[in-house]
Amino acid sequence: MNLADTEIVLGILKKQGYDVTDNPENADVVLLNTCSIRDNAEQRIYGRIGNLKTLKQNNPDLVLGILGCMAERLRKDLVEDKKVVDLVVGPDEYRRLPEYIDVAFNGDKGIGVKLSRTETYDDIEPHREDGLNAWISVMRGCDKFCTFCVVPFTRGRERSRSLQSIVTELENLSARGFKDVTLLGQNVNSYLDEESKNNWDFADLLSASAKVDRTMRIRFSTSHPQDISVKLLYTITEHPNLCNYIHLPVQSGSNRILDLMNRTYTVEHYLNLIEKAKKIIPGVSFSTDIISGFPTETWEDHFATIEVMKRVRYDGAYMFKYSPREGTKAFKMEDDVAEEIKSKRLQEIVDLQQQISLEKNQEMIGKEEIILVEGFSKKSNQYIAGRTDTNKMVIVPIDNKIKNSDYIKVKINRATSGTLFGDYLSHIDIEKQGIALTA
Repeated sequence: MNLADTEIVLGILKKQGYDVTDNPENADVVLLNTCSIRDNAEQRIYGRIGNLKTLKQNNPDLVLGILGCMAERLRKDLVEDKKVVDLVVGPDEYRRLPEYIDVAFNGDKGIGVKLSRTETYDDIEPHREDGLNAWISVMRGCDKFCTFCVVPFTRGRERSRSLQSIVTELENLSARGFKDVTLLGQNVNSYLDEESKNNWDFADLLSASAKVDRTMRIRFSTSHPQDISVKLLYTITEHPNLCNYIHLPVQSGSNRILDLMNRTYTVEHYLNLIEKAKKIIPGVSFSTDIISGFPTETWEDHFATIEVMKRVRYDGAYMFKYSPREGTKAFKMEDDVAEEIKSKRLQEIVDLQQQISLEKNQEMIGKEEIILVEGFSKKSNQYIAGRTDTNKMVIVPIDNKIKNSDYIKVKINRATSGTLFGDYLSHIDIEKQGIALTA
């Protein structure tokens, strides 16, 4: 989401004549786009600002700015107390960023941190470098108010872009050769085009997106278990280029902890949803988010999370220790789980997930998969890398016949917990493949 926001900021600034430099020493403006989800993210920003102080000392005219979720939280500390930063601009004030930069160039502080009920940047064309992968924000904000989460306070309430504006953006991406696009929202299942007379929901948006370009894979993130619909699950099966992959955060396997988190669903509801998805979408894969050590979490609660992991058998997971965030309801709860216990529980969760991921990947040995080639492997130019529609990375020996953006069929011959390895079999005409699957 922050990457998508950065592209919006670049689109706005490019129209005002700004250009990007890879060398901070050549910059007139340095902007740090920030996240407040975890305390670690904030500490990294403080460290980055410390590193940039030298630039500021060498070039007193340099404008240093903080964008995004941390803008309001850090305004007093960084602007008024430490006087390090020249501007702070929240996620709903990017349109005025050129104005705030001008204010900073004139020696004042540029500050814009108001949240909006309507801003979606619907008409802003993000600046993207050419490539295969793109991210589109289809909605902003969140209305769920999970007790551990700052998003409703830093990014505001839910509001959706028009379906037509998203389709138009996808058409532009298709014309430029993008092949793997992720539709983003804090809770994409709540998407609703209220301005359309049909009140199009997220399933309608997915269906419209899939029809733009049958050779373009469409993914989405993130889903909330309360709002994911059977209509959405069936929509995924109707379009071969809608990926069979769902990121569905569970956070905890304990109903008591879920209630304290204000997650608005039970473990039973969650597991029933998983079973429905597995029946409706053959071969669907799941990833999830898990928080370890939420206030009052007992070993019994922890083992309940372990049990859910064993039942669902996620393909992957984002796993974290609970991090108190100022301004949330959970911040007022006593953070009473000792750090060493949080770490021990988290390690058990990580170890179990790695074991499950390894077992699931090894089950794929000998099977054939279609991957979209994304480029060289990160470790060697003797191999290429691509992803399955279930979001698994596959490494294949280089072959002169294979180019970036090709769809190829591979046979899996080896697997680790995070990566599949395979041999090239043939190229795939994904449009014909899609027609055959649809029929």
